[in-house]
Amino acid sequence: MQFPARFADLPEYAFPRLRKLLDGVPAGGPELMMTIGEPKHPLPALVAETIAAHAGEFALYPPNDGTPALRAAIAAWIDRRYGVALDPETQVFPLNGTREGLFNLAIALSPETKAGARPLVLTPNPFYQAYGAAALAVGAEPLPVPATKATGFLPDYTALPPKVLDRVTLAYVCSPANPQGAVAGEDWWKALLALAERHDFRVVSDECYAEIYPETPPPGALRVAYDAGADPEQVLVVNSLSKRSNAPGLRSGFAAGGPRSIAALRQLRAYGGAPLPLPIQHASTALWQDEAHVEASRALYREKFAAADRILGNLPGYRAPEGGFFLWLRVGDGEAFAHRLWRETGVRVLPGGYLGRATDESPNPGDPYVRVALVAPLAQVERGLTAIRNTLSKTIAEETA
Repeated sequence: MQFPARFADLPEYAFPRLRKLLDGVPAGGPELMMTIGEPKHPLPALVAETIAAHAGEFALYPPNDGTPALRAAIAAWIDRRYGVALDPETQVFPLNGTREGLFNLAIALSPETKAGARPLVLTPNPFYQAYGAAALAVGAEPLPVPATKATGFLPDYTALPPKVLDRVTLAYVCSPANPQGAVAGEDWWKALLALAERHDFRVVSDECYAEIYPETPPPGALRVAYDAGADPEQVLVVNSLSKRSNAPGLRSGFAAGGPRSIAALRQLRAYGGAPLPLPIQHASTALWQDEAHVEASRALYREKFAAADRILGNLPGYRAPEGGFFLWLRVGDGEAFAHRLWRETGVRVLPGGYLGRATDESPNPGDPYVRVALVAPLAQVERGLTAIRNTLSKTIAEETA
């Protein structure tokens, strides 16, 4: 049986690859997972309460476009957070988590050709794997652009040649970045928006980590686009309740942008998607309306940021994240370090190379790093960070002996 050739080069997903690396290797201490970005802070009580109150509505087909109350709650949150007023009827679309939107935006909005050639879709490198898979699904060529220390851990799309940019249909951005924790500032966004206007492509801003930060709230693409007077169709933002509200299993998010772009997403789902069940929509409405649980969760993350500074701050490969809950720690050889850390301590981290790709122009920028998720309770995070510090210190000492 044949499979589509366009997916032949799709790399193995990061977590099965890690399981293979450590298969049969006994843990060298109490097991602690610091790999996946699955929040462990308390699920707000209002989720269970709201779902229970509306449980009978699981018997109903939910509306494709989301309930008016949910769209209004999302639009109101965007206005409170970013000061941008959107029409909830035409500019907001509830999603089954951000991955649905990140993938389906390409299907709905990327044309078959551009500038007489195969389209290009820009992604950061390292990147969330959905970006590249979405490009391949529509016959476009994913172009990973290094997001390294030299570029502030954000992709420098402005450095690409004009002939390349003329073929671009979509440019994905994640801010705060997964895995590096870098935040795109207003000037960075303005430069990208000007580039998108000049070369006629859309910007897709993945902002699912935007409510987790040590001090300063990250600026959003919608706010900068509004201030710059950009075409509303040029920017689409996706966000979710997974990280903000510690509800990854709810699979609830949204896309926001220009009316024509949102209409295309709605039409695509009407033919080949599934809306959120009504009880989930009601719970999502309640979560977007409440900030108290978000502030409480953010305070817990700040304690863990402080612990990381205290425990790892003297290591040469450490930098504190500007946002999100990952550490992007330079260790020399990410895969070898992850293997040693597990073998000697029972702490599991993700090799950074599993999130990036080598290209003809550059090696895999993730290879020297590991990604460390600060999602466990504080005491466990402190234990894991201490194990990382001790193992990395030993590695550095051995290499310099």
